[in-house]
Amino acid sequence: MTVEVPFQPLPVDQDVRYAHGPDSARQPGVPAGRTVEFDWNDSVVYPGTSRRFWVHLPAQYDPSQPAALMVFQDGRLYLDPDGEVRGAIVLDNLISRGDIPVTVGVFVDPGVRDDAVGPKHRNVEYDAFDDRYATFLLTEIIPQVAERYSITTDPGGWGICGGSSGGNCAFTVAWLRPDAFRRAICCLSSFVQMPDGNPYPELIRSVPRKPLRIFLQAGHRDLRWNEPERNWLASNLHVAAALAETGYDFRLVLGDGGHSPNHGGVLLPDALRWLWRPLDS
Repeated sequence: MTVEVPFQPLPVDQDVRYAHGPDSARQPGVPAGRTVEFDWNDSVVYPGTSRRFWVHLPAQYDPSQPAALMVFQDGRLYLDPDGEVRGAIVLDNLISRGDIPVTVGVFVDPGVRDDAVGPKHRNVEYDAFDDRYATFLLTEIIPQVAERYSITTDPGGWGICGGSSGGNCAFTVAWLRPDAFRRAICCLSSFVQMPDGNPYPELIRSVPRKPLRIFLQAGHRDLRWNEPERNWLASNLHVAAALAETGYDFRLVLGDGGHSPNHGGVLLPDALRWLWRPLDS
């Protein structure tokens, strides 16, 4: 089916801000889900850390029907109803209209240590190229959710989302554990901050294709966009090119603006619709 896109003039200035659409605001007649907050201070994978996470249950949640699962990094920011992403509002609107399946949202903050500022441990968790964060989710956070709420065990029903280092983290979790997560949204991903450099362009081309569906967002004016080294824009484009050359089910949206959650947040409703479309389409 061909979709006709309304004409919109291309901004001459690439320092832009995108306006949120109706799916990012509370809509009349759409029932709001409920959000439950948890603390987690007993991590084995990241000993000495404490953090909060939130579980958002849509109004349509039925314990007798296992729900899909969507995990968001930087949970507080992605949950904030006045922020750029507004994850719970978007889930409520899309689920109510039947655009995506009934989905439990899990919004996880990065860990904080007594001997380190929070963002520093955020980089330790999110920018690493290993399975620690995936193990953390699968053995510490998600079991607490599954004990309380009914979620599917089908990896095709699990997704993960993040931006900046959180986008890199989402990609790594899906890449290393496709047996658990098959869908990922990765915005302005910090591939350049991985300790030994970005392994993905070469790695994607060198191993058999994995059963993943990946939505990428990149920005023309991301960090060091016109520099020869540690170029965030170029690194995301290299990953996208490798996915294209190896036949992955992926989508890249390239926007204007810099390193801001604005564009990725505005895109979240469409990214989720694309991510959850039938696997054979």
